[in-house]
Amino acid sequence: MTDSPADATPYEVLGVPATADDDELRRAYRRAARETHPDLGGDARRFRQVQIAWERVGTPAARRAYDAGSRASTPGAPSGSSVWARDGRDAYAPPAARRDSRPRARSHGHPGGRSREVFLQAEREWVGLGDPIEDPYDPALVRSAPRHVRRLLGEALAEEATASIIAGMGIGVTVWHDLDAGAEGKLDHAVLTPSGLWAVESIDWGAPVRVEHGEVVGETLAPGERPVKELVRAARAVQKQTRVKFTGRLMVVPDAAVDEDVQVVGPARKPTALVVRRSALGQVLGGLWSPEGSVDVFEIRDRMQQAVRFV
Repeated sequence: MTDSPADATPYEVLGVPATADDDELRRAYRRAARETHPDLGGDARRFRQVQIAWERVGTPAARRAYDAGSRASTPGAPSGSSVWARDGRDAYAPPAARRDSRPRARSHGHPGGRSREVFLQAEREWVGLGDPIEDPYDPALVRSAPRHVRRLLGEALAEEATASIIAGMGIGVTVWHDLDAGAEGKLDHAVLTPSGLWAVESIDWGAPVRVEHGEVVGETLAPGERPVKELVRAARAVQKQTRVKFTGRLMVVPDAAVDEDVQVVGPARKPTALVVRRSALGQVLGGLWSPEGSVDVFEIRDRMQQAVRFV
């Protein structure tokens, strides 16, 4: 469990409703701890999730703080809804990046903008279209929402986190956010570096994922969801529109979602896509996994600027 709205809540981890009384919660914790303990044949990652869940709601004081929306249990995290709301800066940027005075990457479009719109609409429908929402990013409200609604906000934050990393790569990089992919929806980012032009999706399923048979799979993916296939289709749509070929496709996920910095999807010699930990994105875009040689940045930038459309 990180501090993403897409994550399972402590109640979901323990398998009880948020209305469970303290005795029910305690019994659920003991049962989950037995079932997941590594010495009893359980999964160590799952066992750790159970322990963190209990730390957050296991005492009356901790539970009251969590239910009220407090984020003080997360080291270094500020309190209040401003963590999830836009504040005019790149969301989730590390403090060092914000203090850096070097020129930023050229940026076009609105990272996470469409995903936030979709989240706000889904939240209004869940609350009730006629009911006012004083603060749609209030942690207590967001945490009480169904997981599919929380995941929409998680996607917006993931896109903004990627945008923050790219912005810190310097003036030699250009990025376009929320590109119109026609019938395929949108492409989160197109990133131009000296190593190539990359089609990038940012996503947070709130749980670990893995690569199987050329696709990303995991317990929290929606039925029928095929993220690699969707990325390929969106990239092809943008490529057809701009007539600029992508060097490769990247799917950026939270560090906790995977066990390796980079995982190849498809043939090693010609990957369909790369699943990349967020912390490794700069290395990949910097050329670590790109074909030999460089591209004509100025020509590609000009062609993209003339042809790209935003959602």
